[in-house]
Amino acid sequence: MMDHLTVVDHPLVQHKLTLMRRTDTSTGEFRRLLREISQLLAYEVTRELPMEMRQIDTPMQKMDAPMLAGRKLALVSILRAGNGLLDGMLELIPSARVGFVGLYRDEETLEPVQYYFKVPPEMDERLVIAVDPMLATGNSSAAAIDLLKESGAKNILFLCLLAAPEGVARMKEAHPDVPIVTASLDERLNEKGYIMPGLGDAGDRMFGTK
Repeated sequence: MMDHLTVVDHPLVQHKLTLMRRTDTSTGEFRRLLREISQLLAYEVTRELPMEMRQIDTPMQKMDAPMLAGRKLALVSILRAGNGLLDGMLELIPSARVGFVGLYRDEETLEPVQYYFKVPPEMDERLVIAVDPMLATGNSSAAAIDLLKESGAKNILFLCLLAAPEGVARMKEAHPDVPIVTASLDERLNEKGYIMPGLGDAGDRMFGTK
């Protein structure tokens, strides 16, 4: 286990991930599983959120009770596949602010190309969770984190469904201060930069495209 990488080995996470990997899992079922697994991963990635005590009224009496402290966290989807993780997490954390980073991977160079960037204000005061199902080469993920840091973000976590060792190493090299949380560290990348054994292209499987 690498110190900057957390693999969530909860039985429900692993079971749902296995179903998502299967070739015969339909587009609708894939989306549903991704939404469910994102909520389970959200529990892990929000474990260290700051808390504060506030006085509330219960039906019985007043009490001091724990609530989330500070500014609302920011969830940043790395388009387009990141939206699958984003949707499930927003069901769990509906008050979160939301940002989007549009990057696509040049199929020849495997390098990221930016086409969109929009994030909430006061990024320096928020926990920022960047979400993308696949950490493959790590080039797009590292580029997205570059943009988030340029916007002022200082406290960043990266959440993905699958990671390849090459992508984890690339992220550690580029952003050693950004912890990675994933459901699986897979074996390797193939010659086209896809995660093996993986689950194919997450965006295509989510949206039924090729």
